[in-house]
Amino acid sequence: MRGRDYRFAILGTGLIARFHARAIQEVPGGSLVAVCSRDRSRAEAFASEFGCKAYVELESMLTHAKVDVLVIATPSGAHLEAALAAAAAGVHVLCEKPLEISVERVDAMIEAHRKAGTQLGCIFQIRYTPALGPVREALQEGRFGKLTYAGAYVPWWRTQEYYSGSSWHGTMALDGGGALMNQAIHMVDLLCDLMPPVESVAGVVSSVGHVGIQTEDAAAASLRFEGGAVGVVYGSTSSWPGQAKRLEISGTGGTAILVDDRLAVFSFLEPRASDRAVMEQFGGIGDAVHGVKDPAAMGHVLHAACFKDFVAALEGGAPYPVSGESARKSVALVRAIYEASATGRTVIL
Repeated sequence: MRGRDYRFAILGTGLIARFHARAIQEVPGGSLVAVCSRDRSRAEAFASEFGCKAYVELESMLTHAKVDVLVIATPSGAHLEAALAAAAAGVHVLCEKPLEISVERVDAMIEAHRKAGTQLGCIFQIRYTPALGPVREALQEGRFGKLTYAGAYVPWWRTQEYYSGSSWHGTMALDGGGALMNQAIHMVDLLCDLMPPVESVAGVVSSVGHVGIQTEDAAAASLRFEGGAVGVVYGSTSSWPGQAKRLEISGTGGTAILVDDRLAVFSFLEPRASDRAVMEQFGGIGDAVHGVKDPAAMGHVLHAACFKDFVAALEGGAPYPVSGESARKSVALVRAIYEASATGRTVIL
């Protein structure tokens, strides 16, 4: 049952903010009351489109719009300051991925909201992919046996204009990284969420397919998880024409392979009759348009699931699964890959 209503405000008016606005419309009791951008014309245009009030100053919006939840949709390296302002105002935060671009900045966000008694969550909507449900259950039941391998692959494509036409894509200050920190972070998050903690990592990154960017557009890393399983991460924005993202998990008792949003493999040493039903429901060829070439080519359904769970947590339900502490893991792993590439050494987490 729904309790009180929740007033949302969005900081930022870029592409992703529109997905957030549509997601809020699907939250029972949720309403978008305000949007903030330093560019008044952009704020007013967004406010007109979604029926809310426009602001150009965050502090003013947090105070005068009586905000319950601030949705941060600014460039990645600008999340911290907004999160701190929200905590100071006693406002909960649901933040676009990655939570921030360094572990230190993530920790500052977590600590500020801990002290304020407010909740901090991150939007990793891929966790809500329905086909992941049977994989999670199989992991919890030990059906994979001894885990031996996990791999995440994001062979995507971004045009030169994606970088040269943006004030922040491909910059260290605001993007914090490239194909790993921005695009493949979703699949890195899945590895961190589903697998045991990563013990060590080695990796290389390169800017090879685009001109004038400060960050990587191709990256590969090898991982070792607690318990001995090994893993691979591959992320790219320079792999034309782009292919579906892929997650693989294997053990001595089974293998699951997720290609975009569908299960390509769900096979176990000790099969069950229900496995056939799983493949009938979730198997097949995935819809590979989600972000492969065009960041706008995705829906907001999974985003809405994040928002609904966050409000449920505020209502006293189950804790929001993508908490600040949970979202921290993927940032720490990506930063470790960057360190490994820069030093040529294996990094211990």
